[in-house]
Amino acid sequence: MSNRPKPIRSPQKRIMTLLLLAVLVFLYIDSVVHTEADFVELWESLPNMGPLFSEFWPPDLTYFQTILDPMLETVRMAIVGTTFGALLAIPIILLASRNVTQNATLVMLARSILNVVRTLPELLMASIFVAVFGLGPFAGMLALTIFSFGIIAKLCYESVETIDPGPLEAMNAVGANKLQFIGYAVVPQSLPSFVAYVLYTFEVCVRASSILGYVGAGGIGIVLKTNLDNYRYENVMSIIVFTLIIVVVIDWISSTIREKLL
Repeated sequence: MSNRPKPIRSPQKRIMTLLLLAVLVFLYIDSVVHTEADFVELWESLPNMGPLFSEFWPPDLTYFQTILDPMLETVRMAIVGTTFGALLAIPIILLASRNVTQNATLVMLARSILNVVRTLPELLMASIFVAVFGLGPFAGMLALTIFSFGIIAKLCYESVETIDPGPLEAMNAVGANKLQFIGYAVVPQSLPSFVAYVLYTFEVCVRASSILGYVGAGGIGIVLKTNLDNYRYENVMSIIVFTLIIVVVIDWISSTIREKLL
């Protein structure tokens, strides 16, 4: 058994821990109160969900043929949007990584751009692009491009900052230029994570593009909205099942690709 003494926490750390816990408890209570979360009412209302869900089942599987084209349009929007977003994210990833870009001003500027982009909801962006370019999948594709750009850049620059510093120091020691530094020290270590995040974002974009049709940005969303407005819940369930199948297939393909790379 180890006889090492347990570390003694200073009174300041104990006070900070208690303050942090107090803030978290306050935020939780404040959130419950202001969102009017009533767990008693939730429990009493649960039986009312049964009749509603019964209208969703069984799904009309023959409806798959009707929604095939808008579903394919949704997937195409996600493919193009994710691809363009990933390409746009590459320079921002490098600029936002402190171990790649030594200029603090450039790092702050790149991260500020990402913060602005990630603040904009995809529905808002889709509405703006629909107003500019008109109804259709092009507006949805542009919205998904900005959406995927924000996700990929954020996840990847954080991943780049955790790579092994050894190759970076070795490239600096031999006097490599910036392109050599990135190509031989950064890319080999960060490429698997980049691909994994792009595939993950593609899955997210498929689900997100299903909603963009609500504002006229193409895809299955407009069909989903029409069926909800007309209380055709069996068709809504068919859309949900079809989307689930697409997502499961994409997840399987993504997992296979990640296993080959990692």
